[in-house]
Amino acid sequence: SFCLTIPALILSITFILIPIIDSVIKSFQKYGVKNVISGKPGVWNNFQNYLDLFSSGSLPNAVKNTFFFVIFVIIFQFILGMALALVLNSNLKGARFFRSIMMTPWVVPTVISGLIWMWLFQPQYGLFKYIVTIFTGGRVTDFAMLNNPKFALLGVSVAALWKQIPLMTLLLLAGLQNVPNDIIEASTIDGAGTVRRFFSIVIPYMSSVIKVAISMSIIENFKQFPLFWTMTGGGPDGATTNMAILSYREAFVSMNLGSGAAVTSLWMLLMIVSIYLYNHLFKTHDMS
Repeated sequence: SFCLTIPALILSITFILIPIIDSVIKSFQKYGVKNVISGKPGVWNNFQNYLDLFSSGSLPNAVKNTFFFVIFVIIFQFILGMALALVLNSNLKGARFFRSIMMTPWVVPTVISGLIWMWLFQPQYGLFKYIVTIFTGGRVTDFAMLNNPKFALLGVSVAALWKQIPLMTLLLLAGLQNVPNDIIEASTIDGAGTVRRFFSIVIPYMSSVIKVAISMSIIENFKQFPLFWTMTGGGPDGATTNMAILSYREAFVSMNLGSGAAVTSLWMLLMIVSIYLYNHLFKTHDMS
């Protein structure tokens, strides 16, 4: 049986482990495009790449934006996804039809999703501009959400929610359908109300599904690049520069591959630590 895993092991080492090690090594070097063209190795400069990133303020800003985005999207993704899953799991009229079309935003390519939401937030003729104008009685006519440093990150987060909620809903719906009906019926007979049944029975039975769904969401949103790049390019004034954008800029705009590797190494470390802390703090037990 071990022999059957050798091809997968070789591929994992070749395409995952070796590039990670190479990136970590280059993060401690002065390594640029000239080194790639000439084939010369980088010059070891210890922690200089990391110190430059911290001193410039770009890295702390990117870390802050990344964590805000991840936490905001996950919280609302779970709440809205659970609400939709409960509706789709009910016998309400139209639930089956909605279930058949709900995955549409998820299958739309991320770049296309970004372009759609850029149009919706467009300050001259975007849909949200007209909605804000109507609800404010014409008092607010300038609604440039993606051009405002205070609200641009929120705009990208809303676009991410629109795209990712369907998958979260589908996973939670699968978990809901695995909750034993006889347990629900027994708790109802014992006098448990809807809220108590939900938090004392449904959520514990869904704990494994919830853990997997949120872990997937953490990874997905930590590495989010195309939505940011399409909608804002990291602007305005760095308001939406996350670690993915910063890594790209350092490596391929500033042509400092060593600095880009330093961002990537910290980015990967923060993601691993976040996943570990989440799994450690929210330990689940299979109740099936």
